[in-house]
Amino acid sequence: MRSDVLNSNSNEYGKLYDLKDISQVSAAKTLTLADSGNVYMLESSGGAYSITLPTATSGVSGTNYKLIVEEETPTGAITIAAGSAIVSLVMKDPGGNASNSTAGTQVSNLIIGTSAQKGDYINLLFWDGEWLAEAISGIDDAITTS
Repeated sequence: MRSDVLNSNSNEYGKLYDLKDISQVSAAKTLTLADSGNVYMLESSGGAYSITLPTATSGVSGTNYKLIVEEETPTGAITIAAGSAIVSLVMKDPGGNASNSTAGTQVSNLIIGTSAQKGDYINLLFWDGEWLAEAISGIDDAITTS
């Protein structure tokens, strides 16, 4: 009986402690529905690259990703591309302002610049045909939009 409890507890370990699938990204990548819920550690020692999100027509509500800068001052910019202006961003930086938030005007790209710091992050959630993004950065204007 005791071994049954231990086996049950061991099998539920990931659910109990909400462990995430974490992958490193260092080159161009296209994210899919199958990648939803994953955490991506971003580094650009090989140069600038893009991460492509599902589009307004291919996205599924509830799809979500967390993107975290893994290196201090990345070598190249990392562009998070939605394919069209369907990204709404809320962002705070150390200046305490929200200068790069989209404030009602959606954008196509989020750009993690070369001044970004380890630990800066973007959370993305697809809902009803658009991406909702939340970003935190330790450097003013390290995450921008286009």
